Amino acid sequence: MSLLEKIDSPQDLKGLNIKELPVLADEIRQEIIKVVSKNGGHLASNLGVVELSICLHYLLNCPDDTIVWDVGHQIYTHKLLTGRKKDFKNLRRLNGLSGFPNFRESSYDPFIVGHSGTAISQALGMVMGQTLQESKTKVVAVIGDASLSTGMVFEAMNNCGCLQKNLTVILNDNEMAISKSTGVLSNYLNRVISSSIYNRIKNNLSSLIKAIPMIGTKVLRLAERLEESLKNLLIPGMFFEQLGFKYFGPLDGHNIHGLLDTLKNVFSIQKPTLVHIITKKGKGYSPAEQFPEKFHSASPFNITTGKFTPKIFLTYTDIFAKTLLELARQDESIVAITAAMELGTGLNKFRDEFPQRFFDVGIAEQHAVTFASGLCKQGMKPFVAIYSTFLQRAYDQIMHDVCLQNLPVVFIVSNASIVGEDGATHQGIFDFAYLGSMPNLAVLAPKDAEEFRNMIKFAVKQKKQPIAIRYPKSPVTSHQSTENRKPRTENREPKTEEIELGKSEILREGKDAMIIAIGSMVYPCLQAGDILSKRGIDCGLINSRFLKPLDESLLLKLSLQTNRFITVEEHSLEGGLGSKILEFFADRDIKTKVKRIGLPCRFIEHGKREELLSRYGLTAEKIAEKIEKWMKR
Repeated sequence: MSLLEKIDSPQDLKGLNIKELPVLADEIRQEIIKVVSKNGGHLASNLGVVELSICLHYLLNCPDDTIVWDVGHQIYTHKLLTGRKKDFKNLRRLNGLSGFPNFRESSYDPFIVGHSGTAISQALGMVMGQTLQESKTKVVAVIGDASLSTGMVFEAMNNCGCLQKNLTVILNDNEMAISKSTGVLSNYLNRVISSSIYNRIKNNLSSLIKAIPMIGTKVLRLAERLEESLKNLLIPGMFFEQLGFKYFGPLDGHNIHGLLDTLKNVFSIQKPTLVHIITKKGKGYSPAEQFPEKFHSASPFNITTGKFTPKIFLTYTDIFAKTLLELARQDESIVAITAAMELGTGLNKFRDEFPQRFFDVGIAEQHAVTFASGLCKQGMKPFVAIYSTFLQRAYDQIMHDVCLQNLPVVFIVSNASIVGEDGATHQGIFDFAYLGSMPNLAVLAPKDAEEFRNMIKFAVKQKKQPIAIRYPKSPVTSHQSTENRKPRTENREPKTEEIELGKSEILREGKDAMIIAIGSMVYPCLQAGDILSKRGIDCGLINSRFLKPLDESLLLKLSLQTNRFITVEEHSLEGGLGSKILEFFADRDIKTKVKRIGLPCRFIEHGKREELLSRYGLTAEKIAEKIEKWMKR
């Protein structure tokens, strides 16, 4: 029996001899690699914290003690050690384990986490709560060096340094966010000089001072200042000490014996402490060590070769990357900005071709948006590419620094709608609501590749207001399947229409009702229309294109032809397209019947995108069923 098979809880782990722990670490790595190769998942980050996770659970008494994981995409070892080993094979699958911490899944997970920079604030809140309740259990926050680009981390550390409470922060330094870490703070940590060098120089300096006969006060103070300057030069921890933390490190994050010795001593200190460990992302699996960015959020792969299952389709990210490059070659004012997501947003190609016009600001979405407003003021055309789930972190900056100023910043809102296996923290189903309420901002969603290209071109030409274009994490659809349904004039073949501000597209006429769909739901609604036609229900179809502004003239015209409308969107029903249509008719006292089809206002669980679309009734067949039932009613 392997060591891992014996572990069903942290208490079982404590029964192992310390010499067995490195063997357990190897077994855990193999299990993680095996499962992620089949299911996909966050591989490189998890392989880097195996030893740390083992040491924390070996020393702490969880769940009475608490480990708060920042981001949470590095908790696979934690899950294997806390009673979820048997279910680990179903990681990220529908009804299986989440790829992130989830308190509904286990008492060992205090929070549901998927965003960076939250751990110290959460952990400090728990410590203060314990203080007020006179409880004395240990709280440990684990953050990565990339989180140091997140302002919230320093807000929390500043507060913690003032309160001087018993909190331990583990700083996992692997020189990586998702993309290569950027910024002065991260680079500062990477300039680590061995503590043995520092100690040798310090000891030599002390010996020299002591050897000076009848040393004066001034000389002693000078020596002390010299020692302090030396410490500032050689030890990155002085930065954290100035924030009120006792600093330990840097330590080898893969040396179990060294970690255990240090952490045991640190946990006995009743003040804020920071333990700085150095780890290797992808540790123990050569392809992940060599290409940690590609294996950050990995799709299924061959363990032997390290090659991913071939992608046989284009994505909207591919279209964005190619189109922006083409436009940037013609227009030198185009610049691109992302927040530690170069590969995920497709901007790695832009970075390679136009390095001086590319800006990865680190995990700092708020700064990315306001930075873009400054570029815009100087006549540049900034494209800010951020996942839907992460862009919501910059709500105030979009409102105050872009929309209020009415600056033509272009937001590329990627991974919108249901994203699948990453689950509740990453589903991009609220962006219509938070973007659609902002004055001056136009919000668009393409139905296919060609329309997406045209929207990007439209955004470049737009000089009067900000633009947001959202697209899903799914293969792109060809526009050709709509050709037969487009209205024809003068017997000419229909052409792809240019995008006009607030103008929709009529894809199908219908006498019984009108479906208004947007983005990823346009094609399923075309298919639903075919299904309904065979059942004797004639529904027209409008491709809204815009959430905001709506095509008001078309809606008024249609309201004279029918009083039955169905809206369909891959977004929460609260604050989405359906809400906009209802408000439009209600504000004009137009009596219509509106059926809204979309996602419930709740946090959607993890699973394959296709499975979730089916579960929530957003397939062509289920859309048709809902419309038929409503029409008959």
